[in-house]
Amino acid sequence: MSYGQGEPQWDPWKPSSQQQQWGSRSSGPDWAALAEASEARNKRRRLLLIFGGALATVGVGAAVAVAVVSANGSTQASNKPTSQLPGTAKIPSQSADTAPSFAPTSAPPPLNPMDFISSAKKDTAPISVDTLFPGTQLTIGANVYAKGPTAATTNCASAVQGTLPAVLTKNGCTRLFRATYTKDGVAVTVGVALFDTTAKATAAKQQADSKSIITSLTGQGVPAFCRTTVCRSTTNSYGRYAYFTLAGFTNGKDVTAKDAKVFAAGDDLAEFAFRQIRRRGEAQANAAANQ
Repeated sequence: MSYGQGEPQWDPWKPSSQQQQWGSRSSGPDWAALAEASEARNKRRRLLLIFGGALATVGVGAAVAVAVVSANGSTQASNKPTSQLPGTAKIPSQSADTAPSFAPTSAPPPLNPMDFISSAKKDTAPISVDTLFPGTQLTIGANVYAKGPTAATTNCASAVQGTLPAVLTKNGCTRLFRATYTKDGVAVTVGVALFDTTAKATAAKQQADSKSIITSLTGQGVPAFCRTTVCRSTTNSYGRYAYFTLAGFTNGKDVTAKDAKVFAAGDDLAEFAFRQIRRRGEAQANAAANQ
């Protein structure tokens, strides 16, 4: 006998909560089907996310590559050897419009010292035995000379002998300065004569001969020398100046060609006179340039 054909059977071994209800068919959702559908949807979503992430990664990589190429200018530049790489760009030169401009100027030519010692009109600096022969001794190289007596005169002929008085007078000598220096038994008197022009000083030099001799200056511990003995004399000129030397032994001995120290002393004093005259020209030229 059956009750309720098609009704679910009662299973005595299941609890009541798991028994199908009597009198009606089960009309609830198919939970297994729903679970399968939900799982299928989740799989599709995961696949879409993975595929989309890969595309996004490829897109970012392409963007970086484009940026690198754009910055470098060439994708092959880094693969070229050093000799093929572009050189350093040249720094653009400053525009001529911005460069400072200056009016052309020219410095005046330096003054010539010779101009100031060539004539009495320009050679106006003070002159004396102290300016020409300063100090108490003179050092030239390894030689040290003691300065003895000095003298100055406007009567040039009175301070010379032989044929020189006539030469100085003829060419208009205006002043003559003398000083004597000694070293190791040798004495040298050096004299500087002034003329109005270079031409007159040059003429005096040319007209002087072997008998044109300056008179030795003695005193202040220097004995008479070169008065009656043979001595060595020199004559020269520079600008409006003529300068002379007379060198000999203080013991009265005659000078011979073998007496090298007499010749050396005379040459030293002649060189000193020349330098002192040249310094006068340089000093006056510098003073005029700074005015």
